[in-house]
Amino acid sequence: MRIETIEAIAIEIPLKKNFGGSTYSVLKRCTIVTRMRTGEGLVSEVYNGDNREHGREIVRLIQVELAPLIKGMSIFEGERIWEKMFALTHTSRDRKTLLEAIACVDCAVWDLVGKALGKSVCALLGGYRNRLPIISIGGYYMPGKTLADIGREIELYRKAGMAGCKFKVGGLAPEEDAKRVEAARMAAGDDFILAVDANRGWTAQDAIRFAHLVEPLDIRWFEEPCHWYDDVALMARVRQATRIPINAGQCEITSHGVRRLVDGNAVDFVNYDVSEGGGVTDWRRAAALCAAAGVQMAHHEEAQIAQHLLAAVPHGTYLECFADPDRDPVWQAMWANRPPVKDGMFEVSKDPGFGLALDQDMIRRYRAN
Repeated sequence: MRIETIEAIAIEIPLKKNFGGSTYSVLKRCTIVTRMRTGEGLVSEVYNGDNREHGREIVRLIQVELAPLIKGMSIFEGERIWEKMFALTHTSRDRKTLLEAIACVDCAVWDLVGKALGKSVCALLGGYRNRLPIISIGGYYMPGKTLADIGREIELYRKAGMAGCKFKVGGLAPEEDAKRVEAARMAAGDDFILAVDANRGWTAQDAIRFAHLVEPLDIRWFEEPCHWYDDVALMARVRQATRIPINAGQCEITSHGVRRLVDGNAVDFVNYDVSEGGGVTDWRRAAALCAAAGVQMAHHEEAQIAQHLLAAVPHGTYLECFADPDRDPVWQAMWANRPPVKDGMFEVSKDPGFGLALDQDMIRRYRAN
């Protein structure tokens, strides 16, 4: 079965309010829908990423540079396809955006392989389990938000069936953010998973101070605690100073970057994002590195893809989503056949490929290209 056509569509959906973390703002939900067809009529439709600033450039890269490069290749030569696309990164360009475009194409290839063989991507990668615990991302900074509001937010996640919350920190002084996390833990109870994510917001000294303040609150992990410019060395310092496990990797764009985190003794979890790092083909290399090093695999958002990856390997952990309906209309509505969340667990799709059915009316309404 050979690749005949590739279509890419940039989706941009305005949000009702700013869902901001310590170092960024989110005013719209964006993604890329990729459709790939074989000469035999087999069709893939997947979506990847949250590309708020460069979605249209990703579409251009897919349609102008990547599609002509791999047209006519067999869907069963995925490593060769990936290698041909990755070779474009050796020239001087925006490698991050190119890797995001490669990820869209690579995921579409894996979707087609699964459909051709009648197997889910989870089964193709190892099929270790058929369901995963799922947590919501939350704790966003918003004007006028009180500790009582944080408590009500956590209660909403529990009512939505979530097993836990990844809570935003790093935007205030360590003492102030510790009070916010304490309010979340009080509202959640002891049986609720609570992780914290600083989005590279602190110095090592501030991150360590914060970690010591929240250690009694049973924090599952402390994600991206330190500024970007020397994050491996800084995170290693934080990891040595606290008993809270450290998580990072979503800002890496290759498995080589993941190896750098592991070699630097900086992490206990890696949340390498398939949509940032060149797709499933490179994600499984990162997962193998982590397995050998005793590091657990998380995944930055992207539950529609991550469900298959994390369930396929023994060291996979939690899916992430946005349980607040205002934060992610793609999760809430565009993923038309999304399995329901029940008692903190998410059943992994058994349908061939990624098993996605998308709302075509939403795609037509919010396409930006």
